[in-house]
Amino acid sequence: MAQTDIKTVRDQDEARLKDELLSLKKEQFNLRFQQATGQLEKSSRIREVRRAIARVQTVLREKSPKVKV
Repeated sequence: MAQTDIKTVRDQDEARLKDELLSLKKEQFNLRFQQATGQLEKSSRIREVRRAIARVQTVLREKSPKVKV
């Protein structure tokens, strides 16, 4: 997922968001591996992916059923 705004993330359904989250976490793992081996060309991509993961997790939490305490 390229840099997206929160509106496009909120428009997606929960299943799509979970798939996107899994994809982003795999990409984050690969980026960290590339960084450790010195093969990473764009270090800013790590930050972009981390923030995209946070966006998706935030929307998933918003869509989850609320529990009353």
